[in-house]
Amino acid sequence: MKIAVLSGKGGAGKTFLAVNLAAAIGEAVYVDCDVEEPNGALFLNGELEKQSPVYRYLPVIDKEKCNGCRQCVDFCRFHAMVQIKDKPKIFGEICHSCGGCMLVCPQKAISEQGKVIGKIEERRYGDVEVITGVLHTGEASGIPVIEAAMKRGEEKGDTVIIDCPPGSACSVMECVTETDYCILVAEATAFGFHNFCMVYTLATLLGKPCGVVINKEEEVYQPLEEFCTSHNIPVLARIPYTREIAKALAEGRLLVGKETKAEEHFRKIYDKIGGERA
Repeated sequence: MKIAVLSGKGGAGKTFLAVNLAAAIGEAVYVDCDVEEPNGALFLNGELEKQSPVYRYLPVIDKEKCNGCRQCVDFCRFHAMVQIKDKPKIFGEICHSCGGCMLVCPQKAISEQGKVIGKIEERRYGDVEVITGVLHTGEASGIPVIEAAMKRGEEKGDTVIIDCPPGSACSVMECVTETDYCILVAEATAFGFHNFCMVYTLATLLGKPCGVVINKEEEVYQPLEEFCTSHNIPVLARIPYTREIAKALAEGRLLVGKETKAEEHFRKIYDKIGGERA
């Protein structure tokens, strides 16, 4: 079972839920796809066992073979190639590495060259396999790193917890497309509710079943409650805003493993969405 943990904004508690859920399940794979700011390994802090580079492939033009026919330029729907002085120029930042320009070039003047844009780190924390995607600073898109992290996570085990990037952009869609269930983490505030609606819309557009965990709840926020009721969204758990939880987060500690009640609390979330006990 592949479970995506989403939130409409940063700081809602997505990683907090994902790491504790993985630890509570036991034999699971945690995949950190928040590749620009991965921090799950701060909590699931096993020794680094393996590190693999992630490449992005960009077109390279052989100027001797190129006759300036501009078929590659006309083909590129992302406008990553333009014709300057009868020769194509490539803007790597917006290239989607589709390889189409190579296919349409009649002179076979275009090849691909790999560029390292990030890495995949592998750890083990107890019974949890920890896969972390890391995008190098300055790179425009983390999609190739997310794809590599997701693939490695699927190879590692059947129960996969995916810690998605915040928001509802293309990187989140990449994480959610092949998942079985979405857990939406929401704060009980007007701002939290607004951002929750964005990720709920994404999940429903992709046809994914989902439930909500209301985090840092100090009091019931009625618009969120009414929305969940009217849309038949199950509330999987309510996590209070307490000093003890905030202190554990600040110190990079899991709740699971320290308190039996906390472990059972997170395990119940998994049971509610159809997970099977190991």
